[in-house]
Amino acid sequence: MRILIIHQYFLGARDPGGSRFNQFARYWVEAGHEVTVLAGTVHYATGRQAPEYRGRFLVREAAAGGVHVIRCHVSEQYNVSFVGRAWAYLSFAVSSLWAGLTAVPRPDIVIATSPPLTVALTAILLRFFAGVPYVFEVRDLWPESAIDAGVVRGRLMKAAGYAMEWLAYRGARHINALTPAFEQVLATRKKVPRGRLSMIPNGADLDLLAPGPKENRVRRDLGLEGKFVVTYVGAHGVANRLGQLLDAAERLRGDPDVAFLLVGDGMEKPMLRQEAERRGLANVRFVDSVPKGEIGQYINAADVCTAILQDSPVFRTVYPNKLFDYMTCGRPILVCIDGAARRLVEEAGAGVFAPPTDPDAIAARIRELKADPERREAMGRSGRRFVETHYDRRDLAAKYERLLASLVDDAAVA
Repeated sequence: MRILIIHQYFLGARDPGGSRFNQFARYWVEAGHEVTVLAGTVHYATGRQAPEYRGRFLVREAAAGGVHVIRCHVSEQYNVSFVGRAWAYLSFAVSSLWAGLTAVPRPDIVIATSPPLTVALTAILLRFFAGVPYVFEVRDLWPESAIDAGVVRGRLMKAAGYAMEWLAYRGARHINALTPAFEQVLATRKKVPRGRLSMIPNGADLDLLAPGPKENRVRRDLGLEGKFVVTYVGAHGVANRLGQLLDAAERLRGDPDVAFLLVGDGMEKPMLRQEAERRGLANVRFVDSVPKGEIGQYINAADVCTAILQDSPVFRTVYPNKLFDYMTCGRPILVCIDGAARRLVEEAGAGVFAPPTDPDAIAARIRELKADPERREAMGRSGRRFVETHYDRRDLAAKYERLLASLVDDAAVA
């Protein structure tokens, strides 16, 4: 098969972030397929564009494993403002459509993975102009998530978002949801027929991540030796509400052994740094985003890893990528997201829950885990076994490959 993936946030070789499609694409090439990715030139967390992309509309590059990658122009206004972000989404829709029509052989099938929802524009127009069926993948429920996070505002923008969502679902040959909760919402509220739905989740990067020693280079470099380290890895955006971790750190400042380590980037990071400094929170450390190949060292340096989002009904449907990374490294999890994420962690026996709007409860959970190292070790082992059994990305890629092959065969018959 010739598979075309439209993924604005597809990682470069040393980029931080979720690497699911980097692995899937490589596995599909190993299986004998030709895979091309239309990717953006601006990283979703940093909002920055690498120098080699500046002033260029399309840039061809090779990813690991023989995957063809075409970097398509994205406006650098991405992290400047909400209007700038909307313009960045639309600029990618235009540049990726041009690449899809002029720079790649006609594919057998297209996968458009969202967010942002605007990747559907490229897929819809490729279907119209080239007659290529597409799978629309829902990694987050847009526009609801963007509205709840405050990224999409105003009646006109919200109406446009829901119209885009309707077109994306209506035009897709098939829709893949990344969580059972997404699948349920799509079937019941969005009225997508069950026969056009599947659930192939994010999964664990067992090729790259593994349990390792806690007292490692990261602890030495950051002066965290002997500390009880609570680590967050990921985006520092509006939806993440990491101010709640600062609130918990403030309640634990009397314990000199506890340290918080926040690794990543995003629109809210400068504000979070300033707020930690204003409060005099010497127990909070910030580290910029690190390449995916190094993130295991930061996770393994933790005693407890945490995932947190603002308290919103739509965020109760998500599986953050970081949960799989934490479990793959065998680290216990403090999950401050109710709903699907909490159920995943509890089913795995990999951690405990604290309400996301209750910093006293978050601090209390940290104290409990600090006092019980045997429990932490058991959670870490249980999480690792769980992802090895149920969420190996190689197995998930094979399942996805079978789905794509069946859709291509059906299109040929039709």
